[in-house]
Amino acid sequence: MPDDKTLNLAIEALKAGGLIGLPTETVYGLAGDAGNSSAVAKIYALKGRPAFNPLIAHVSSKGMADEIGQFNELANALAEAFWPGPLTIVVPSKPGSSVSELARAGLNTQAIRFPDHSIAQEVISGFGAPIVAPSANLSGQISPTRGSHVRESFGDTLDIIIDGGASVLGLESTVTACLEGEVTLLRAGSLPVEDIEDITGPLRRSETDDEAPKSPGMLSRHYAPDASLRLNVTSPDADEVFLGFGPTSQNSALNLSDAGDLTEAAANLYHYLRTLDKTAPKIAVAPVPDIGLGLAINDRLRRAALSK
Repeated sequence: MPDDKTLNLAIEALKAGGLIGLPTETVYGLAGDAGNSSAVAKIYALKGRPAFNPLIAHVSSKGMADEIGQFNELANALAEAFWPGPLTIVVPSKPGSSVSELARAGLNTQAIRFPDHSIAQEVISGFGAPIVAPSANLSGQISPTRGSHVRESFGDTLDIIIDGGASVLGLESTVTACLEGEVTLLRAGSLPVEDIEDITGPLRRSETDDEAPKSPGMLSRHYAPDASLRLNVTSPDADEVFLGFGPTSQNSALNLSDAGDLTEAAANLYHYLRTLDKTAPKIAVAPVPDIGLGLAINDRLRRAALSK
C-alpha cells in the first residue's frame, strides 16, 4: 500500500494541475483538479473522450458535495444511505460551483460521488477540493481494476500512479439523477438497483444517449475489448475463448465465479476480459442472471458487444 510520501506527491501533482492514477473501490480513476479547466482538458485529450460526455466530481465529504450541488430531499436520502460508496448522484449544479464548466460538459447539472476507499478519501481530503476521476483507460475500452492496467494504458504520461491493489467492486458506480422531484437510473453499476428502490420506490429508466449524455456511462458503445464478444453462450465455437459463469460452465478459460456469485463476478469482469483479450480474437461469455449486480454486468457486456 502507498505510504504518506506517495500520497503527498499525488496531492502536490493535483495542485500543480497534473494527472494521477487513483484507486477507488469501483475502478481506477484518471484524476485531476475538477476546478482546473486545463487539467480537465488534459483528461479528455489523454482518454480520447468526447467533450460532450460529462465527468463525475469526486468528494471526500457530504459538505464538499453541498458546495457544488443542490440536494433535494431524495438526493439527501440517497447520500445518507449510500455514501461513501459506489453511488453517483446527479443534481442541479450549485451557482458559483468551483467545478469547471468543461467537466460538466456545459450542463447545469453535476454528477457527484463520495468514494468508499481510504486512499481516494485521503487524496481528495488532502487536496481540499473536488477532483474528477473518470476510469483510467482510453475512452470506450475496458476499465482498469489494477494499477498495472493503468500503466498499460498510459505508461509514464501520468505524474504518478497510486497502486492500491485490485479494486474491491470492479464495476463503475451506479448513477442516478435526482431532478424535478423524481429519481432516474442513468447507469447500472456496483450498487444494486434494488437497494436504491428500497428508498425511492421504482426508478425511472433512462435510455443510452450518444449525443448529449446527462452523465458518464450513457454511451451505447463502451467497456470494449479488441476481441469480438458473443453473449449468452452455453457452447462456444472452436475459435472462441470461453468466459464462464457458475458451476455449469464447462471448459471455460476463465470463470467469473465458479460458485455463481454475482459480487465475485463483478469484481473479476474487467480483469478477465483484459486477460482473454490478449489470447484470442473472439470471446464467448456464458449467461449471467439479469438480477442484482447481474444487471450491471450484463449492461457492460452488451455495450462491449455493440462495439464490434
